[in-house]
Amino acid sequence: MRVWIDADACPKAAKDQVVKFALKRQFEVLLVAGQSQIKPPFACVRLIVVPAGPDAADDYLVEHAVPGDLVICSDVPLADRLVKKGVDALDPRGKPFDAQNMGERLAVRNLFTDLREQGQASGGQGPYGERDKQAFANSLDRLLTRLMRGE
Repeated sequence: MRVWIDADACPKAAKDQVVKFALKRQFEVLLVAGQSQIKPPFACVRLIVVPAGPDAADDYLVEHAVPGDLVICSDVPLADRLVKKGVDALDPRGKPFDAQNMGERLAVRNLFTDLREQGQASGGQGPYGERDKQAFANSLDRLLTRLMRGE
C-alpha cells in the first residue's frame, strides 16, 4: 500500500500526519512535487520531483497511482481523474473525493473559478487550522484502515 501526496499544495501539517501514520502502519509515502522540497528523513518516504510544466505532478500521480493506493490532494480536477481510475483520494482538510461527490465538487470548484475570474470573489480557503488537522487525521485513519484491509 502506498500513499501519494501532491506535495506542492499540501500543508506541512498534513504531510507530517501522513508520515506519522506511515511509521506506525508500515506503508510507503511518495511526495510528488514540481520543485525540490525537504524530505522527511525516514526510509518509508520518497520525494519525486517531476519536470516543471503545467499539470506535470498531476499527470505523474494519475499515471503511477493504482487502485488500493491513496492520494492526498486538494486539486479537484486531479481528484476526478484519480477517482475515475479507481484510486482513493482525500483532501488535506479531511474531505474524501469519491464517485458520489465528484460532480458536486467539480461544479463548486468551477463556479468559484468563474467568480474569481469575474472579480466577484477573491482568495481561497482560510488558513489550515487545528480543526482541519483533526478532520484530516480522522478521515485518513478511516481510509487507511479500509485500504489496508483490502476493501
